[in-house]
Amino acid sequence: MNNIFVYCEIEEGTVAEVSQELLTKGRTLANRLGCRLEAVVAGQQLDGIEKQVLPYGVDVLHVFDAPGLYPYTSLPHTSILVNLFREEQPQIALMGATVIGRDLGPRVSSALGSGLTADCTALEIGNHEDRKAGKTYEDLLYQIRPAFGGNIVATIVNPEHRPQMATVREGVMKKEILDEAYPGTVVRHDVEKYVKDTDYVVKVIERHVEKAKNNLKSAPIVVAGGYGMGSKENFEMLFDLARELHAEVGASRAAVDAGFVDHDRQIGQTGVTIRPKLYIACGISGQIQHIAGMQESGIIISVNNDPDAPINSIADYVITGNVEDVVPKMIKYYKKNSK
Repeated sequence: MNNIFVYCEIEEGTVAEVSQELLTKGRTLANRLGCRLEAVVAGQQLDGIEKQVLPYGVDVLHVFDAPGLYPYTSLPHTSILVNLFREEQPQIALMGATVIGRDLGPRVSSALGSGLTADCTALEIGNHEDRKAGKTYEDLLYQIRPAFGGNIVATIVNPEHRPQMATVREGVMKKEILDEAYPGTVVRHDVEKYVKDTDYVVKVIERHVEKAKNNLKSAPIVVAGGYGMGSKENFEMLFDLARELHAEVGASRAAVDAGFVDHDRQIGQTGVTIRPKLYIACGISGQIQHIAGMQESGIIISVNNDPDAPINSIADYVITGNVEDVVPKMIKYYKKNSK
């Protein structure tokens, strides 16, 4: 009762990375609240799935294993969570802000009347004072996300209704195994008690998944360009630099909107969130929408002709100069020293 629940997405028998990130964060939140961390997996042929989940510090793993639960369809997974949450009464429920999470989260929160904060970039525990009502609420979930086009960072609380539900963007939190031999409990449920036959009305006959064209999310080094690159031709320099560094190329929204590069390389609030060891920002001013997607990078290098560019305030190293002059010199240096 009143524990933290994380819904884990399954793709071809593997727990999604965003779910692993949420399990790590969920363990931290559970420690803060002094409650248990519980996880839910639903799919088909899930034998051994506990080896992927319990090491993150999960106290109880709820397994729903039956034909028709994989690939994901809306109705059966919604029924599982709604009925399970009515039984267990969690205080917090988390899932990824993915295609699945954005479909499932609103359905569950609507059925439970709980409310939902979408696309969070941070989660914390804290108190809230409602001065108008004269009430103070302790240990609420702070659901933190960019708002108003990314111009502010909003902290949202849900004082009265439970569970406090949030979907969280991929890549914004670290994933870290707590203990490979963590002694969690596995509960295998009778799916028929939670899902009606009519929930299987939609059947997946054929499924096609398009693989990512780049490895931007997990690349250790990212070279990113902004509108300051000036043109699509100049942007090609970044691909040359990335080849020398064995890196991936990213971009700001302004560069994508200008047609310098494809949208799947966009970093920021409306793109992907990344945490590379090294991030080289070339011609990027550093609006809050972009910073939200890369601020957790290990080392940030900014190349910009404006010494007062906002991104310089979070950069570890700043190179002041035109990208047309600096980037070719970097390419020449790395070519010379990589042999």
